[in-house]
Amino acid sequence: MKTKVEVKNLTKKFGDLLVLDNISFNVEQGDLLCVVGPTGCGKTTFLNSLTKIYEATSGQILLDGEPVDPRRQNISYIFQGDSTMPWLTVAQNVGFGLDIKKVSKSRREELVNKYLDVVGLTKYKDYYPNQLSTSMLQRVSIARAFATEPDLLLMDEPYGQLDMELRFHLEDELVRLWKMTGTTVIFITHNIEEAVYLSNRIMILTNKPTSVKRIMDNELPRPRDVTSSKFVELRNEVTELIKWW
Repeated sequence: MKTKVEVKNLTKKFGDLLVLDNISFNVEQGDLLCVVGPTGCGKTTFLNSLTKIYEATSGQILLDGEPVDPRRQNISYIFQGDSTMPWLTVAQNVGFGLDIKKVSKSRREELVNKYLDVVGLTKYKDYYPNQLSTSMLQRVSIARAFATEPDLLLMDEPYGQLDMELRFHLEDELVRLWKMTGTTVIFITHNIEEAVYLSNRIMILTNKPTSVKRIMDNELPRPRDVTSSKFVELRNEVTELIKWW
């Protein structure tokens, strides 16, 4: 497998506070890597270092062998909660990243229509966000992220505020899109069951100052059964690894 992301000795300090402590790991092409760890351990700081929202204090992050730079590389980000723009229609929201990248009008229309269809929102393409449900708003964000056909998709607890039924539905949507596109995904979550349900690998972080405790392969068959003994066994193993008290 080709290495997509290389993180080498990543360290981040805020003044004297050491948050990320010499983190190193690789993400392979087409991985769906879920990152879990104790509350407040620096998961979002880690993701923000990948996107250059924060500059690393030291260390290196490479995407396809080049220093990560969202201005040059095709990276998409899905945040927690609604990130749609209320003044744009659903179709305009989905095409927003394509507009920034100056994709041709015909190609833009093709990609917008494709991903609206994939997430089941074609008939709502002329609606505005205030006319949509919470679940539909997140599907708009997912379609917008995948429409740019990113080299790397970063997701920061995107389903954290949703109820269980909606979360499972959107998790299934994500897995379907991931399998369809082969996109490399790094998914931050505090929900261990979600990590086991989604991932093909799980990275467990320590409490601050944060380092990598373990990276585990998740070879459970898909579609996954959250009640199966193997699922429960892996969930319990990850839970034990996260405990820091």
